Amino acid sequence: MNLLEFLRFLIDLLLHLDNKLIELAGWMGPWLYVLLFAIIFCETGLVVTPFLPGDSLLFAVGALAATDNSPVSLPWLIPLLIVAAVAGDAVNYACGRYIGPKVFQWESSWLFNRKHLDRAQAFYETYGSKTIVLARFVPIVRTFAPFVAGIGQMLYRRFWFYNVIGGISWVVLFLLLGFWCGNFEFVKKHFEIVIFGIVGLSVLPMVVEWWRSRRVAVSH
Repeated sequence: MNLLEFLRFLIDLLLHLDNKLIELAGWMGPWLYVLLFAIIFCETGLVVTPFLPGDSLLFAVGALAATDNSPVSLPWLIPLLIVAAVAGDAVNYACGRYIGPKVFQWESSWLFNRKHLDRAQAFYETYGSKTIVLARFVPIVRTFAPFVAGIGQMLYRRFWFYNVIGGISWVVLFLLLGFWCGNFEFVKKHFEIVIFGIVGLSVLPMVVEWWRSRRVAVSH
């Protein structure tokens, strides 16, 4: 599978997350919980998997939990995925602390993209320790922020505090948002539009920051 085919696969997955989850639930049964845990853990914990769905997956799972005879339960999902998110960031921090930028020696690789690291670094310099919370709501930056915190030798007790606050806020917000909207007729009929909206709102802070940086560079 080349990069273009991989991108098409990801887009198809995002647009049909609701149907994919229903299919997986029928095939995997209770093991779907394990898969969801693994996806959230890897999306937040491994710098090589920033492409995995985060916000959209949480929303879709929350919406699925709101349906009649749902294969997943919200009271199970909330603590499970909070643990996945917090543990993922903790592992990512450890990787940054002990491995550091050495993993980015292949700057031309699409898998290890140095630009993502630089973007997270700029985000961290702007917002400080709060980045660990705020980055939860920004795709890609979410994956690289704890790695940058580890490289910067951020005090672990401080990191852990913001990690837990951010993990709880992110998971609960999107799961409950999906659960609340799950039975809306518009959401059922236009799920792909809702997912695009979530992704668009998630990347909006990065677009605004890029535009501001560009204006400052041009003015100088």
